[in-house]
Amino acid sequence: MDSAKHAGDAAVAVAKAYGIETMFTLSGGHVFPLYDGAVHEGVRILDVRHEQSAVFAAEATARLTRKPGLAVLTAGPGITNGVSGVATAHFNGSPVVVMGGRAPQSRWGSGALQEMDHPPLLEPITKLAFTSSGADSIGQDVEMAFRTAVAPHRGPVFVDFFMDHLFAPAQMHQAETQTPSPYEPDPDSLARVAGLLAEAERPVVVLGSDVWMDRAEEAARDFVEAWRLPVIPNGQGRGILPAGHELLVTRARGLAFGQADLVIVVGTPLDFRLGYGWFGGKEGAPLAHVVHLADAPSQLATHMQPAASAAGDLSLVFWSLATACGDAGVKPSRYASWLSTLSEAAAAAVSGDADLLSADSDPIHPMRVYGELGKVLADDAVVIGDGGDFVSYAGKYVEPRQPGNWLDPGPYGCLGTGLGYSIAARLARPSSQVVLLLGDGAAGFSLMDVDTLVRHNLPVVMVCGNNGMWGLEKHPMQMLYGYDVAAELRPGTRYDQVVTALGGGGELVTKPSEIGPALKRAFDSGVPYMVNIATDPQVAYPRNTTGV
Repeated sequence: MDSAKHAGDAAVAVAKAYGIETMFTLSGGHVFPLYDGAVHEGVRILDVRHEQSAVFAAEATARLTRKPGLAVLTAGPGITNGVSGVATAHFNGSPVVVMGGRAPQSRWGSGALQEMDHPPLLEPITKLAFTSSGADSIGQDVEMAFRTAVAPHRGPVFVDFFMDHLFAPAQMHQAETQTPSPYEPDPDSLARVAGLLAEAERPVVVLGSDVWMDRAEEAARDFVEAWRLPVIPNGQGRGILPAGHELLVTRARGLAFGQADLVIVVGTPLDFRLGYGWFGGKEGAPLAHVVHLADAPSQLATHMQPAASAAGDLSLVFWSLATACGDAGVKPSRYASWLSTLSEAAAAAVSGDADLLSADSDPIHPMRVYGELGKVLADDAVVIGDGGDFVSYAGKYVEPRQPGNWLDPGPYGCLGTGLGYSIAARLARPSSQVVLLLGDGAAGFSLMDVDTLVRHNLPVVMVCGNNGMWGLEKHPMQMLYGYDVAAELRPGTRYDQVVTALGGGGELVTKPSEIGPALKRAFDSGVPYMVNIATDPQVAYPRNTTGV
């Protein structure tokens, strides 16, 4: 278009300059000019049934494409409904811009519909939360929002607009979409890391989500292969070493973390998923030295003192560390026997699972589901986890073959991400299988957005592990108290019929032999399809931590 009709045009034009192709939203009058701007600028509008799904879809878009995602939420409850999605993006370091509507400035303080000062609510879970100051500044303000979201360390930004400002005439703004300059790691810090590795006999490397998000997956793989280091992936670090790689020792995680003398953690916090950064100390082994490497100084651990740490662009970190290892005289032969020990333990664990992955038990053991799923997943399948116990099995038994193809809620642990993530995955990877693994508890948070999949012709295969309870709570309560409360769901609920009622397909599976054929029908259907599998409620995932 030749000129702006209103400030909504200016806002969307800047978003498009930053690579936005889809606006995720739920209709609201406060943001109509943003919709009009999307129409003018050729940005797809994808409307959902709950605002949380709009933000989750924007966040998954950012995590899959490594470009910013955009959610547009109407004022008041539209924005409060999206808060869990923003918090998830915050903990995952996802570059998401959330644009919000706001009651008119001309009526502010008069009790207008959905009048609320949103930024104070969003400030604790964003890099920046603010209100645009006027129609003429909206273009610049949106540019600041995107520039802030994509700068290391990435994260969500919230900006809202007074309704009357959005409708007002405004000049177009020419955005300067410069890539942030790479942050150089400190060479002395990396020299200390290399020195620790030169002395180590039992090292382990943890590759976290930020390795993928920082586009450092090739540098990471080159580094660990050059120095023959055993690897355990975390979050979106999964797939950087593909399933079956000789250095991938995920299935020997307990042994690796329990007896390591050096753990190098890259691109993920030293949080509950990694024992808060405490490793070693098992079977007489001393505590391990811990190295923390991050994409920005703000992400380095402060709750404990690592033996060494460094921050910077993670590709530069790996390249510089490789040079430092050469200077320090690191010799992979020093820990070759340790790698062999871990590889043998991982292989033994895989072999030991064979019986349960093919179990014919009735009721169905949840591991049988993953035994059958593994047979039909393509190399480029996008696998999404949204649940507790059932999805915990996925983390153990689904090993991606490519990087960037795994999505889970991350350390915030928010249920209900699944449908929003699925929407984004189908758009971002149109030729790939998209598989959503749902616990029956998680299904209750967002299943209505199957309607969104149907309306927008987005086929996704949903696999629901249906054990009729909140398994992550029921079994621990019984262990603690000898009883449980608030942990029961209705056994055998026909979530598949919910999907069919919304225009998709689905079926209930009650026998192990039915799983494989049902999955094939799901993938062949070309529609949103749920395989609702009744699993054994007596089987609890054997977890080592509750996350507290």
